[in-house]
Amino acid sequence: MTRASTIDFGRRKQGELLGSGPLRPANIIRNKFPTFKNGSNGIIIKLADGPDMPSLKEAVAKDTTDPLDKHQRLSVRELTMKFEKGFNTATLLSNEVKWRHAALLERDTLLKNLKSVLESLRSRVGGKNRDEIEESLSMVDILAVQLSQREDELLQQKAEVTKIAASLKLASEDAKRIVDEERANARLEIESAKGASQRVQLALKEQENVSQRTGQQDVDELKEEVQEARRVKMLHCPSMAMDIESEIQVLRNQLAEKSSDSVHLLKEGLETLGSMLHIVVRGNASVDFSNGSIQWFHIHPEGSKKEIISGATKPVYAPEPHDVGRYIQAEITFGGQISIAKTAGPVDPAAGLADYVETLMRNPEMEYNVVILQVNGVAQPADSLHVFCIGRLRMRLARGTSVVAKEFYSSSMQLCGVRGGGDAAPQAIFWQPRKELSFVLGFETTRERNSALMLARRFAMDCNIILAGPGDKTPC
Repeated sequence: MTRASTIDFGRRKQGELLGSGPLRPANIIRNKFPTFKNGSNGIIIKLADGPDMPSLKEAVAKDTTDPLDKHQRLSVRELTMKFEKGFNTATLLSNEVKWRHAALLERDTLLKNLKSVLESLRSRVGGKNRDEIEESLSMVDILAVQLSQREDELLQQKAEVTKIAASLKLASEDAKRIVDEERANARLEIESAKGASQRVQLALKEQENVSQRTGQQDVDELKEEVQEARRVKMLHCPSMAMDIESEIQVLRNQLAEKSSDSVHLLKEGLETLGSMLHIVVRGNASVDFSNGSIQWFHIHPEGSKKEIISGATKPVYAPEPHDVGRYIQAEITFGGQISIAKTAGPVDPAAGLADYVETLMRNPEMEYNVVILQVNGVAQPADSLHVFCIGRLRMRLARGTSVVAKEFYSSSMQLCGVRGGGDAAPQAIFWQPRKELSFVLGFETTRERNSALMLARRFAMDCNIILAGPGDKTPC
């Protein structure tokens, strides 16, 4: 005989409920079915209490409360996002109601099947088992009534959710429309602001032009007034006018004298760095200087002490950067008499050379294209191009990958301009990297020659070395 036991859905595991086929959607609403127990006064049905959760109405109301207040606090875009979020929430709740309704329908079918099975068993058994089956049938009837009530509540909630979803959808459409309107208004305002800005700029530019024209007119009028006032004052002060005329005449005479000196200098040549100083006999008389001796000297403009320029014994001399700011004097001994030729003023620097050297100082080294004119005083064919590299710590002379000479700055190193004369003197230097080895190097231009001398001396000075020529005095 089959025994019908008390149905206890509360003690079933959650995994068993999930695998119960048609009852799976019902688990979305509740984790377990109600538990039925026998009481002393009859049948007592007790639903299993789950965790406290807000009702459907409270959840929807929470997302839709105070829309006007939110509209005042949030921007239009944020308001649209809020409405869309509420609409999505309402859609989910509507789907949840559908699932609950489907679960109730499945429960109703299940209860009917259960009731038919119990009735078939009741006709087959008797005694105590029959009483238990009768009790189970009563419980099934009560459960069917409760499920019917629950279904009515769900239908009512479904209607409310549908109504709320419709209102939220309408509000979302209104929010989108408001966003579009605000965007269009913002674009119009931006275009209007751009137009206003352009008009203001044009007005400011026009005002600036007017101010400049007005200011120039005021200056011209002021000059005319000052000149007129001076003229009137001069008419009333004849002695002052005579003094001014005398001063003007003196200035004119001085200007004429300076002009004649300038013409004379232009004819004879400028005394600047990069030029060539020649000893010329007055009256265009021909003199053979080979029968006499010549020696060039430095003279500081603030004193009369002479410093001999060792090796400068020719009728021509090319000044170098050390000569800038000093007088150059030549003493000619001829026929038992000593004649002196001196520059009209200190040697002037070459234009822009100092700035050029300052620019080169920023580099770690500088390379120049040179030709070797002499090695240890012996003339060399000037047909091979070499590279003369001036670095911060050393100097190097090379041809391709072959190094001719390479030395660090030292007290034995000598560097100066060529003092032996010749047409190439303004573009040549004398370099002695070490004892028993010396070169005469020719550069492409006088600017490169003078910049190489200045750059090498600056780098050597940073190494506490003073580069000078043979026989030059250096400070201790």
